[in-house]
Amino acid sequence: MTAESAKQKLARKRRGGPVVPRYRIIRNALRRQILQGEYGVDDRLPSENQLMAAFDVSRVTVRQALHQLQRENLIVSQHGKGYFVTRPKTIQDLGRLLGLGESMADSGLETSSTVVEVGDCPADRHVAAALDLEPGQLVTRLRRIRRINQQPVSEDVSFFPIEIGHALQRQDLAGTDVFVLLERQLGIPLGIADLTIDVDTADEALAESLDTVPGAPILQIERLTSDDQGRPIDFEYIRGRGDSYQFRIRVPRW
Repeated sequence: MTAESAKQKLARKRRGGPVVPRYRIIRNALRRQILQGEYGVDDRLPSENQLMAAFDVSRVTVRQALHQLQRENLIVSQHGKGYFVTRPKTIQDLGRLLGLGESMADSGLETSSTVVEVGDCPADRHVAAALDLEPGQLVTRLRRIRRINQQPVSEDVSFFPIEIGHALQRQDLAGTDVFVLLERQLGIPLGIADLTIDVDTADEALAESLDTVPGAPILQIERLTSDDQGRPIDFEYIRGRGDSYQFRIRVPRW
């Protein structure tokens, strides 16, 4: 970002149309650069003085912009060192049944998936019991790497009854949450999900998939989702980076 180009953009904003607060112009410019990868995870942003000169604004205005980015969990402040891009987190509300894309929809962060494999396989005892099937009965297995802002956050392995799995294989499994596909494309209303959350460490294969090191902490989530009639339709293992998840839940005191 050059001082000249930043000032030109600011001047254009001032000349006509709705007045955009200066801090928001700076926030939007930095946010765009972070989301497009111009600043990667752990990269340091320009200093406050550099941003003041680039945008021809006061320190108060620069700090407003930076504090906005902090509230969006895009950057963190390190005392005496400056502001650094942080690894994006998936913020999961445990009180609602949402897929990754749905959870991040209001954050402005980009979510994507890579389908590693999809096909039929015999159900082992654990999968069969979860889906109310006989061991060895065919199910559809889907393995994906989930990403936020192109950064891998989890490996999801999902199992479906064969008729649902075959219907899903004709859908956009890379670009759309499975929950959305089940409801909107297959017409299956979702009911509830049972989750078990555990902590483990990454083996070599998972570490490579999630761009971390063997032995790094990971979250292991088992999730069994049923339709609105109580029929189990989606059983999955989610293994995510420990630094990429944040859970929220409101708990009453009875």
